[in-house]
Amino acid sequence: MPTYRDEAVILRTHKLGEADRIVTMLSRRHGKIRAVAKGVRRTSSKFGSRLEPFMVADVQLYQGRSLDIVQQAESLGAYGADIAAHYDRFTSANAMVETADRLSDSEATPEQYLLLVGGLRALSRGEHAPRSILDSYLLRVMALSGWAPSLGDCARCGDPGPHTHFVGQLGGSVCTNDAPAGSPRIAERTLSLLRSLMAGEWELIDAASPVETSAASGLIAAYAQWHLERGIRSLAHVIDAPREGAR
Repeated sequence: MPTYRDEAVILRTHKLGEADRIVTMLSRRHGKIRAVAKGVRRTSSKFGSRLEPFMVADVQLYQGRSLDIVQQAESLGAYGADIAAHYDRFTSANAMVETADRLSDSEATPEQYLLLVGGLRALSRGEHAPRSILDSYLLRVMALSGWAPSLGDCARCGDPGPHTHFVGQLGGSVCTNDAPAGSPRIAERTLSLLRSLMAGEWELIDAASPVETSAASGLIAAYAQWHLERGIRSLAHVIDAPREGAR
């Protein structure tokens, strides 16, 4: 069986035996990979620390029947320590890698890999509020997966917006005629923030009020979990913390 190399983000790890780990990675060219890293739990391991969650590595793997085997790993992005040192960054990063893990059960794309790397890098540097980085990631990765929410025209009838309702089950913004009875209204500022999060307009995102940010976060979480068809467990631990590096 051949060997191959790729860049990969470490999503999660599991202990295997006394010294090994099973490492789940999202790679740039080969989608999601599950591989055995032998001996990485020993203190003498040369690359164990490079195969921890939130790290980005250049890995060489041997293709196995069910699980590949990690032969080498060189660090490309050591984000784990800076993320783990802050609870709000850590919980947001966990929600991001859990989402990436779910979405990459189907064929992953290089764009999904690059989006996750960019999000983890921003978290590690404290460039913006962790929850906002997570929200932007969720909207954009859902769009890459074919589930972009409608943030202008009605998701049902195409009537030009803006509209005063956002219903995740229907695909995003909907007009009054298509909104189910009892659907909550969405403020225009919140809808505008959703557009900014989708586009990565960070000056506008950082300037948003806590009320707008919280409202947008709730809509995004409900939208993502509806389309994933099961909850993102890590979201239960994510908090709205003070903005780091707000400009």
